Amino acid sequence: MVFSLSLSISLSSLASFPSLLSSDHTLLLYRAAELLLSLEPDPSFTTSSTTSLSSLSSRTFLSASSSSRSLSATYGRPSDGSTLRRRLRSGGSAADASSTTPMGGMSYVSTPIPVEDGSEGDADVYLLAKTYFDCREYRRAAHLLMKQTGRKAVFLRCYALYLAGEKRKEEEMIEIEGSFGRIEALNSELASLEKELSSLRKSGAIDSFGLYLYGIILRDRGRENLAITVLVESVNSFPWNWNAWLELQSLCTTTETLNKLNLKHHWMKDFFLASAYQELKAHDEALKRYESLQAVFRRSNNIQAQIATALYGLRELDEAEVVFEEILRNDPYRVNTMDVYSNLLYAKECFTALSFLAHKIFLTDKYQPESCCIIANYYSLKGQHEKAVLYFRRALKLNRKYLSAWTLMGHEYVEMKNTPAAIDAYRRAVDINPRDYRAWYGLGQTYEMMSMPFYALYYFKKASFLQPNDARLWVAMAQCYQSAPLQMLEDAIKCYMKAVNCNEREGIALHELAKLHCNLGHSEKAAYFYKKDLEMMDAEERQGPNMIEALLFLTKYLKAEKRFEEAEVYCTRLLDYSGPEKETAMSLLRGLRTAQSGPPSSSGLEQFITP
Repeated sequence: MVFSLSLSISLSSLASFPSLLSSDHTLLLYRAAELLLSLEPDPSFTTSSTTSLSSLSSRTFLSASSSSRSLSATYGRPSDGSTLRRRLRSGGSAADASSTTPMGGMSYVSTPIPVEDGSEGDADVYLLAKTYFDCREYRRAAHLLMKQTGRKAVFLRCYALYLAGEKRKEEEMIEIEGSFGRIEALNSELASLEKELSSLRKSGAIDSFGLYLYGIILRDRGRENLAITVLVESVNSFPWNWNAWLELQSLCTTTETLNKLNLKHHWMKDFFLASAYQELKAHDEALKRYESLQAVFRRSNNIQAQIATALYGLRELDEAEVVFEEILRNDPYRVNTMDVYSNLLYAKECFTALSFLAHKIFLTDKYQPESCCIIANYYSLKGQHEKAVLYFRRALKLNRKYLSAWTLMGHEYVEMKNTPAAIDAYRRAVDINPRDYRAWYGLGQTYEMMSMPFYALYYFKKASFLQPNDARLWVAMAQCYQSAPLQMLEDAIKCYMKAVNCNEREGIALHELAKLHCNLGHSEKAAYFYKKDLEMMDAEERQGPNMIEALLFLTKYLKAEKRFEEAEVYCTRLLDYSGPEKETAMSLLRGLRTAQSGPPSSSGLEQFITP
């Protein structure tokens, strides 16, 4: 529906300019619209079958009605003289067509249509200002609209001033510290814009787009609670503004805040909640919501990509890979979200697949941030960390707020032992999104490398607070507690237990728990965790020193407990190994059999001694 609205807006706007479109082209454009959107042409515009295309060249479209139509099309409301009318499936007026919602087995409210205040002023002035705005001449556009009082004009003027301030802020950051420098530059337009938009909101002379801008300004001014309230008003007034939903999502840092939002039950709310849960790393809930949306939007590659991203967050790498492969079959030139797919292939060490993806993305569009990130992952997997950093920096030149690039570049600097650069990259990622647990985890790892365990613990705790169900974070924190400067073994045991409860799959937590309890003299608990570790290794068919250590301990422990048959089972498995382990196992096995047979009886000894 959003696509249909956007295309109808574009068609109505293009019809206002005869210099851009000839009559022949306009007719063909409308015929294409009929096929794409199931549109029914206005009878006043259709021609008889005997009318040739050349006879339509004298038809002109530049009139007062067409000019006002192009303005109203910006807000998605067709004017009375529109040459396009939506064919309704079940009857009703054309105005109702823009508020229809997808049939998903649920009851939704209709989408409200913004109502213009009728004081648009000079349409030519507005269009000229919009042209300046598109050319990024923001102050010029704002100056041209100073005397305009219509809601569209006020929004465009305020938004142009806001972007002019942002542009100047970026220039100050580059001038003072360089392109990757850190400086606390401020947008000088925020105070005046906040004052103006606040008065407009109190008087009720502001629309949903003005509320959206007001929410952004409040967020930048540090007034998050009021910003949430204003953005909720904006999305309830006009739910189709996805940018407003995204700004609201950035302010919902906890699930409690998300659940308290007073949102109308519009179908865009379902997309918002799914995206918000994805951002909060609540991948189970996000996956559930995206799967329900897929039942309605069955051919949406975007929903499929979000499902694959959720599966990747849940560490279901094989399932996520299958979904990403299907997306590429349906949309072979897709770039968006393919950086997540490259992260998945990197984690699985699929060198061939990642190489193919990087080559394909390079040929599709090499000047996208996601493309640079994918190529960087390819070089990182090859061990060429300098080249990986080069492409991550290219991605950041294209998008300075590209979170994954900052975090992954920090990982590369860690591999290169460049800890100051790694810390700077991770801190920038945290500045962009304080809820990015990967950046906090990277900071903890870096400080642990620098033998600063107390700093490392602080960052590991931040990461585990944001992502409490990630076993890797608890293992990292436990190893930090276990390190030589701290030796806080009881705290390490607690962290390893949390990792086990989070279904830690690599077996590190179980093995370390067994070793810690063994060192503390807790033989029974040590035997329990060694047995659990052994069961996991058997299930995954893993071999190695950890298995030998577990078999030796269990054999000795069960022998001391006089459970000789069980001990013999574990000892027999040690005979499969070569080297000193086999000799140790044979010695233990002889001892077990001797202990099982017991010492000879006293009567037998007397018979042997008697001549």
